[in-house]
Amino acid sequence: MILTYMNFHLNLAYSSIEEEQRPEVVHKCYWPLLDLIGELQIPAGIEATVYTLESIAAIDYKWIEKLKELINQDLIEFVGSGYAQIIGPLVPAAVNEANLYLGKEGYEQVLGIRPKTALINEQAYSAGLVEIYKNAGYEAIIMEWNNPAHAHPEWQGELQYYPQYALGSSGCKLPVIWNNSVAFQKFQRYAHGDMELEEYLDYLSRQFDRDGGMFSLYGNDVEIFDFRPGRYQTEAALSEESEWQRIRRLFELLKNDERIKIVKPGEVLSLLDKVYAGNVLSLQSAEEPVPVKKQAKYNITRWAITGRDDIGSNTRCWRIYEQMQKNKRTAEEEWKELCYLWSSDFRTHITEKRWKAYLKRLLQFEDSLNEKYGKQNEKSLWTGKSTGESELFEVRRQGRYLTVKTKQCNLWLDCQRGLAINRLWVGMPDTPFLCGTIPHGYFEDISLDADWYSGHSIIECLGKPKITDLNPVHDLDIKYSEDKVIISAVVDTAEGNVHKSVRVSSSEPEITIHYRFIWNLLPPATFRCAHITINPEAFARQSLYYATHNGGRYPEIFPLTGRKVDLGTPVSFLVSSSGCLGMTEGWLEIGDSARALQIEVDKMEAALVGLLNYQEIKDTYFLRVAFSAGEWDETRKNNQLNLEPLEFTVKIRLIEQQPG
Repeated sequence: MILTYMNFHLNLAYSSIEEEQRPEVVHKCYWPLLDLIGELQIPAGIEATVYTLESIAAIDYKWIEKLKELINQDLIEFVGSGYAQIIGPLVPAAVNEANLYLGKEGYEQVLGIRPKTALINEQAYSAGLVEIYKNAGYEAIIMEWNNPAHAHPEWQGELQYYPQYALGSSGCKLPVIWNNSVAFQKFQRYAHGDMELEEYLDYLSRQFDRDGGMFSLYGNDVEIFDFRPGRYQTEAALSEESEWQRIRRLFELLKNDERIKIVKPGEVLSLLDKVYAGNVLSLQSAEEPVPVKKQAKYNITRWAITGRDDIGSNTRCWRIYEQMQKNKRTAEEEWKELCYLWSSDFRTHITEKRWKAYLKRLLQFEDSLNEKYGKQNEKSLWTGKSTGESELFEVRRQGRYLTVKTKQCNLWLDCQRGLAINRLWVGMPDTPFLCGTIPHGYFEDISLDADWYSGHSIIECLGKPKITDLNPVHDLDIKYSEDKVIISAVVDTAEGNVHKSVRVSSSEPEITIHYRFIWNLLPPATFRCAHITINPEAFARQSLYYATHNGGRYPEIFPLTGRKVDLGTPVSFLVSSSGCLGMTEGWLEIGDSARALQIEVDKMEAALVGLLNYQEIKDTYFLRVAFSAGEWDETRKNNQLNLEPLEFTVKIRLIEQQPG
């Protein structure tokens, strides 16, 4: 017998649903679900944020009472998620912890329960989240099978029919109950009339004709049945036949199917001691560090750097977070507001009306914190009094190159290519340079036959020529202080000037680059900045890795040897990237067993995300990182949160690995 479960996701913050439509959603979508469960006595899981429950309660409290009644009758397992639907791998660990804590407290207040099973929001998973869910008191998580399995071809197919353990970045583990994108999309097709009952039952039979295990019948939105959110022009029109009636017909048949037992989600954990169950799995991989549900176009970038202005709204949320972190007496209501403002639905198909309301609320909250705690100080590369030339630095112009030499660093900047890094040595001058320009012809592979620069930006807008800052510089300026030198210059582009400054420390093995784009308008384009090309002669391929944080307290480490990774590769003509790194502690590390480069960004300046490209060519490799301020997908709009110039800072420093 197969244990079959369903988990229905309710979200009244749904991006393309206006607030005045919410009573209609409760009436057409939420009530039929409860009625179906109660009348047919079909067990199911229901998940919603506290925000959604509170919104429903304000519209129709009888629905909340009915939900509680069905929970008490043991027909519904309420599945938790948090106060708001935030994308865990894109926000700091403290925000994820607050969201889950506020969620647990809110569920207790509204429903009188503390759920034991949690749904990973939007099925956007990272290993760093496992510990956070476990510490919040959750005993299991629900996560999609399809994308982690695609990145792990070594997994046996039978694993999808049994609960497993998800391995966290700290070494802890938590049972994982599999959701299935193909299965819930089949369910949706049947409900919408795109698939006849006989065809759908044939699909289900192939799942049920097995000896034991579990099967996820449904694990997605409820607002799409007998209602259309209006996200796409291609949404199917509502037919005369109720979609809930079609679902009822299916449930009546399944209830009498002797091959299956319909259970609540948490009940499938009874299978943990079976063969094929209970394996400790890393759901993430170097190729897919943040798996997300459904097809590749639904990747993590859609909440990070696309939308109407994800980079702007996320940057302001980071600034708010920094303000709250500095103040140790931050009120609970302020944490609720930050979680709400970081909700996923403001970052995809948000309507114009809701977008304007969101911006107003976001800016008001930021202003209120600035007034309460004091406005944050402007950051600058330059502090201290300018002096004349210092004996700590040897700065020379040699043709197109400006060279800077200290006891810690040796840097070559290309003045013909926008102060791009030609060579960067840290430590002994007779060692291979760490990063810089890999010249045309270096790789014996025609696909890599180009000049691979470092420290520059590339902007690509559909139907327009590529824009870079790899142009000759002007207004070159050099300033010294007691312990640093700063080289500044201006680069002209077709959209406006780029001001670049490079700071070199005399006492630390690091350099810092500041970028400021003096443009009238940032175009809706792929906006990839501060590319860093690694010298393959500087790091051993046998122990090569990258590491960063994606929403957790502990770093996630990804070995690269034998892998092929390209997070910035387009999914299609309309989706420019296949994924990204959240970098929620502000750094990305690349190195081997001996040493590493740590590349830092300031999220409070610009909420950039990381892209990484790695491939092996014969006895060498190509490794490059970039930081994205914008990508393309179907949610992208030409709206700007503010007209402030885009500026950001990137720090590159060497880390010597500790023995053992």
